[in-house]
Amino acid sequence: MDIILVPGLWLDANSWAAVLEPLRAAGHAPRPLTMPGMGVSSPDSSEIRLDDWIATVVSAIDEATGEVVLVGHSGGGNVIWGAVDARPDRVRRAVFVDTVPPPNGLGISEFPVVDGVIPFPGWDFFEADDVEDLDEPTRAAAARAAQSVPAHVPTDPIALGDERRYGVPATLLMGSLTQPELEKYLEQWGSYGDEYRGIRDAEVVRIGSGHWPQYSVPERLAELLVAAAR
Repeated sequence: MDIILVPGLWLDANSWAAVLEPLRAAGHAPRPLTMPGMGVSSPDSSEIRLDDWIATVVSAIDEATGEVVLVGHSGGGNVIWGAVDARPDRVRRAVFVDTVPPPNGLGISEFPVVDGVIPFPGWDFFEADDVEDLDEPTRAAAARAAQSVPAHVPTDPIALGDERRYGVPATLLMGSLTQPELEKYLEQWGSYGDEYRGIRDAEVVRIGSGHWPQYSVPERLAELLVAAAR
């Protein structure tokens, strides 16, 4: 099975390095992506939009010979859900790593823009629960590898229009939340809850990690990705 791996903000294809061999050992063909405009200064990245990131994933789907599994970490979840909407007949399963499927018309998030791009804001920007399982060497290495994001990508509203996306099975691999806990939160999240409940086959699996399991517990993440790609 072709497994297309989409990183979250500030990350590139190398962020998936620790899960690739376990996926290959299980008989899959992982394809980690680096999204357009990563690390590119403004104005050269100023025209890159969320739609360009989605189009990159759609191109990877079109290059595959059969069905694919899409995996999106954090902000990459918006990207894969946009690709599911564009190619619902080609995606066997969508896997969200510590994120949820976005509803139509909403963006990823807002982060400070510096010199026309969005740089990695540093670990202190995030909640303690998100980063507490990252040791100092891991934090330092990940921060060195982090790249700026085109300014428009996180805030662009996603455009979803194909109801067939709800027929694509979804697995939500949540860092610390169980399915009942996540669903309780989603009851308060308005259209996010509506989008989640619209999916006819959705499962939630707790990883037991912070927000970056590909760094903190890659073996566990790989095991869950293999299970999701069944």
